[in-house]
Amino acid sequence: MATPTEGDDASSLRIPVEQLLDRYGDGVAPIVQSGDPVLRSVARQYEGQLDNEVLSALVELMRRTMHAAPGVGLAAPQIGLPVQLAVLEDSAAVGEEIASTRERYPQEFLVILNPTYAPASLRTADFPEGCLSVTGYHAMVRRHADVTLRYIDLGGTSRLAEFTGWPARIVQHETDHLNGVLYVDKAEPGTLTEVTETPPVSSQ
Repeated sequence: MATPTEGDDASSLRIPVEQLLDRYGDGVAPIVQSGDPVLRSVARQYEGQLDNEVLSALVELMRRTMHAAPGVGLAAPQIGLPVQLAVLEDSAAVGEEIASTRERYPQEFLVILNPTYAPASLRTADFPEGCLSVTGYHAMVRRHADVTLRYIDLGGTSRLAEFTGWPARIVQHETDHLNGVLYVDKAEPGTLTEVTETPPVSSQ
């Protein structure tokens, strides 16, 4: 069997992306649910397989889908695309007590490609977490309270950024998605709970 060429790899991503954009236009994409293999696979590295116009359109589709859910983060596998791309944004529109307890600070819209994170301190935090790909449930998850994120931005520049509190949780949750990991894999035993309203962290 022939070794796939760079062009083959680009086509294998570009074609499903263009189909997704053609189908949903200026609307929102359906969110893949737990059980779909795409959520359990390590997404491929983004290496310029899409031209700037298509990549920008995909990012905007993901942003609309995240907002409509509503959520504070969305990874490409959650709309069926196995590529290392995620978007995050959080207005932190919660009460002062919750914001203080959870260190939930506003996070401006951010696009991350090929992200990796590492703890930036010894601090950890336990809070309930949910996911738009595991609808109807949330669970307590212990995460690093401070992380350093390496990623490529939308312009192709390598970046290094520090996140703390709730934004650090979002970063970890989304990056985990790109490695085939769901929050339930890291949940504290016995804490998975059925909910009838939007979970505290939706779509991460």
